[in-house]
Amino acid sequence: MSIRKVNLVNGEYYHVYNRGNSKQKIFHDNEDYFRFISLMYACNSVNNFRIFTLAKEESPYDFERGKQIVSIGSYCLMPNHFHILITQTEERGISKFIQKLTTAYVMYYNKKYKRTGGLFEGKFKSEHLNNDRYLKYLFSYIHLNPIKLIQKDWKEVGIRNKKEALGYLQSYKYSSYLDFLEIKRIQNKLLNIETFPEYFPNKKSFQKEIFEWLSYNNELLGKT
Repeated sequence: MSIRKVNLVNGEYYHVYNRGNSKQKIFHDNEDYFRFISLMYACNSVNNFRIFTLAKEESPYDFERGKQIVSIGSYCLMPNHFHILITQTEERGISKFIQKLTTAYVMYYNKKYKRTGGLFEGKFKSEHLNNDRYLKYLFSYIHLNPIKLIQKDWKEVGIRNKKEALGYLQSYKYSSYLDFLEIKRIQNKLLNIETFPEYFPNKKSFQKEIFEWLSYNNELLGKT
């Protein structure tokens, strides 16, 4: 059995991520994205559940989960990978959560697309965030990921159109970006932001941080 390079400790913060085998897509349509998000909510529990109870998009948010095993600070789903900012509240909580989440999603995915076998690229990856500045940055890093879908090279050449980039982020439903903008939606229940440092006491402070990172990236590249 392989040993995880990063020990997952209660009360510490981690960036958890994984992608599809050979970078293949793991989300193809709205149903796929919202199933994974629903499972993120349902799997955050000491209790187990039956996958057929998740037949409808909003149904997982209506049942009593019981005690949670992790706290989620932010997340973003991309066509072939996912990012989650997380801390565990139970021993081995992160490992149990990700195992339940990915197993349930693979069951759903294989049934829907009539396939068998694994979907993800081995064990999930984890990065220990033991630096306050870096932890704060991860909130921006995770939420800025979708810009790649409209400008793949933005980190290398700079943002061509900041207004367009910010507008796209505000229309992207598969991350917690809208939750930080205080948009009321059922997915609000997924986050446990109170468990994380209060970097963004309101939506204006969050928007300012995102805009500054976009501007900073352009400045580094000598763009205006």
